[in-house]
Amino acid sequence: MEASRMIPVFDGHNDILFRILQAPENREAIWLTGEGKGHLDLPRMAAGGFWAGFFAIYMPSPHDPDADMDVLMDNPPYQVPLPAPLALAPSQAIAAELASQFLWMERSSGGRFRHVRTVAEIEAAKAAGAISGIMHMEGAEAIDPACDALYLWHAAGLRSLGPVWSRPTAFGHGVPFAFPSTPDTGPGLTDAGKRLVRVCNELRVMIDLSHLNLKGFEDVAKLSDAPLVATHSNAHAVTPSSRNLTDRQLDMIRESKGMVGLNFATVFLRPDGRRDPEMGWEAMLRHLDHLIGRLGEDHVGFGSDFDGATVPDGVVDVAGLPRLIEAMLAHGYGEAMVRKLAWDNWLGVLRRTWGA
Repeated sequence: MEASRMIPVFDGHNDILFRILQAPENREAIWLTGEGKGHLDLPRMAAGGFWAGFFAIYMPSPHDPDADMDVLMDNPPYQVPLPAPLALAPSQAIAAELASQFLWMERSSGGRFRHVRTVAEIEAAKAAGAISGIMHMEGAEAIDPACDALYLWHAAGLRSLGPVWSRPTAFGHGVPFAFPSTPDTGPGLTDAGKRLVRVCNELRVMIDLSHLNLKGFEDVAKLSDAPLVATHSNAHAVTPSSRNLTDRQLDMIRESKGMVGLNFATVFLRPDGRRDPEMGWEAMLRHLDHLIGRLGEDHVGFGSDFDGATVPDGVVDVAGLPRLIEAMLAHGYGEAMVRKLAWDNWLGVLRRTWGA
């Protein structure tokens, strides 16, 4: 029990920036003091042992698909239609607003939160008692097909990029939210998408394969010289959602010495694909067992999707991370393995991707 509270957590994905974007006038309460809503804020992150994570810059569709998704995901089977592609200029404006809010989060935190760009900065922040935030872009709609903007974003601190969210972009094709479904839902990367992979490799920007369809995933695997990473995806063999990874994909990630972050979204955890949060720990542990069995214990971590999904009632929010760790220890994972899953493995894949 006591050991579990000491285990730090690195999280592969959250959407608090989008939550702030929806109510910027309330950002102090959302971030600094907590408003009793959502999954993340500074006080609860400290209480839950959240020490580092990827903070997503996500450009919403003009028609927010969440309303449609919620109704459909309560009643599987379902297939949510793909939203239309987004135009470059409005996407760039929204991305700039989200990045500005991310930098405000650092400025307003009184030293409790740092925007980091290297593993050394993550380690230094933790040693100083500060939480690390990595700038991530979920869907590359703010990047032009020539990838010139990627150099600008890298200079601004972007260190992780998903070529797609679940819609088409100039670079490739996202999977629709569908259950049951495989991720084999469309064509592979475009020529611009292949260019994006090369530039990410040049700049050592991590490529996030969550939301990318199977053929696009395979194209990245052929082109990239970096580890394959899915920041917030689960095992298709346990929950046959389009958003989850097949055993073949997991094998490719293992061979590249890559990483998968366990997504806490109930629809990607529950074998029945439902959104219902009343589910206990069994499904999360089944996914972890499968991912560890396929990838090995050095290539699995957390990718919560906090503030972007319905999570199990055992977790509730970021302050519930110690309860998940206790469940993992009770399941038979030794403390050394749990420390790998909760913290060490993410730092390892970032070293292999970004360099020392």
